[in-house]
Amino acid sequence: MTTVRIPAGWPATEEEARAVQDDLRGRVVLDEPGPPPGTGRVTGVDVAYDDEHDVVAAAAVVLDAATLTVVTEATAVGEVSFPYVPGLLAFRELPTVLAALDALSLDPGLVVCDGYGLAHPRRFGLASHLGVLTGLPTIGAAKNPFTFTYDEPGAARGSTAPLLAGTEEVGRAVRTQTGIKPVFVSVGHRVDLANACAHVLALSPKYRIPESTRRADALCRRALAEAVGRAGVATGPAAD
Repeated sequence: MTTVRIPAGWPATEEEARAVQDDLRGRVVLDEPGPPPGTGRVTGVDVAYDDEHDVVAAAAVVLDAATLTVVTEATAVGEVSFPYVPGLLAFRELPTVLAALDALSLDPGLVVCDGYGLAHPRRFGLASHLGVLTGLPTIGAAKNPFTFTYDEPGAARGSTAPLLAGTEEVGRAVRTQTGIKPVFVSVGHRVDLANACAHVLALSPKYRIPESTRRADALCRRALAEAVGRAGVATGPAAD
């Protein structure tokens, strides 16, 4: 487990954080398809918080994309680096997420975040922010649609419907299991939307949530419990 300090110069105010988003947003790459589903490696990242101790734990779990078996994993624990502000949650999580990725023994390949990419009020959620900082292909796969609207996709697995900001498609609701609530997929960096949706389906053969997220969620919970010396901690909201 890696212990993380808040980086020097990390934004401390909402104004500073929004200025960083404005500066980096133009660097998002939208004209690459990304790796084909079922090839190479896919890494899930997730975080868990202990607000009482002001601690956040991040996990990065690398899966073989073809078999969904775990290849390697890493965790990092640090101080929460930014107050809770909707639309700026990435600033609470990125230092520990980056440290967990840096601690991996292998290149992570495609990174799947439990959160948002372009499906974000400022079109720059955690998946996009992480992709720009690392250069890795990234996608967001969230459990809820944030502030956006959608029509229910068909009941069958693989059905999709646009996730909309007015008339703009910022992502898609994807039915990963027949008759189960969809997940909400958006582009992060260096992956197109159709491919991002295909990856999420490939990562979800049995459950609503992609296997990458399920594994990372369990690991970050264990890491946080170990760090604060108690069990029963809960994950924070999906990073935006």
